[in-house]
Amino acid sequence: MPEQLSKAVVLARGLGKRMRRADAATQLDPEQASVAETGLKAMIPVGRPFLDYVLSGLADAGYREVCLVIGPEHNLVRDYYARQVPRRVSLTWAIQPEPIGTADALLAAQAFTADDEFLVMNSDNYYPITALVTLRDMGEPGAVLFDAAALVRNSNIPPERVRAFAYAEVRNGYLVSLAEKPDANKIVPADALVSMNLWRFSPDIFEHCRRVPPSPRGEYELPLAINLAIQQGVRLRVERSDSGVLDLSQRNDVPAVTRMLAAVEVVL
Repeated sequence: MPEQLSKAVVLARGLGKRMRRADAATQLDPEQASVAETGLKAMIPVGRPFLDYVLSGLADAGYREVCLVIGPEHNLVRDYYARQVPRRVSLTWAIQPEPIGTADALLAAQAFTADDEFLVMNSDNYYPITALVTLRDMGEPGAVLFDAAALVRNSNIPPERVRAFAYAEVRNGYLVSLAEKPDANKIVPADALVSMNLWRFSPDIFEHCRRVPPSPRGEYELPLAINLAIQQGVRLRVERSDSGVLDLSQRNDVPAVTRMLAAVEVVL
């Protein structure tokens, strides 16, 4: 059986278009507004930079090596962690030259992961420590998927946003398929399990990330690579979570996430 995971890949390359978008109803302080305008969601201060909470959570869950996938222009992240050097995790940087999708972003981290299994997660989500531990100890590739109703109940995520997430078909404890951004005419089951992009992968996933065709949006997307992998016989075990996930994808998320993280202690 594989050992407990030590490595985590954090995808932080996105354009952050929704975070850049002005929102007259949301009042940010000057520092928050300045970072929001860069689109670099993970560095928005919510007490301290959001990414600090993400890294501290990984350390709490027992991960010791973290690769941050960023863009070549993201000096703000590098400069911050040159000053605030984490002690509980070691940081590695991987560069995705262009923001052309999450499957392409993951390929940038292949040298870091080498022959090991590893965690993959978003930089703009704060996941429950229990979910991170579940994947650390899973012993095989898989995912933690989240109950859609629980996400609304326990997170800052409104129902209409959950409706746009990828949801999963699961059979006998293993993933059968992901429906990425289902169209408005597709019926999503009331008990749907939703992907928040929290995975444990073996190195096999990289082959499928290289082979995945572009989506209708012209991006090389990880859910499509995962579906391709499943079609080729890759097994991904599923564990269910009724916990919440904090989502920092839009400007109007900042106040709620700031409140919900206020009691969380960060130790880097």
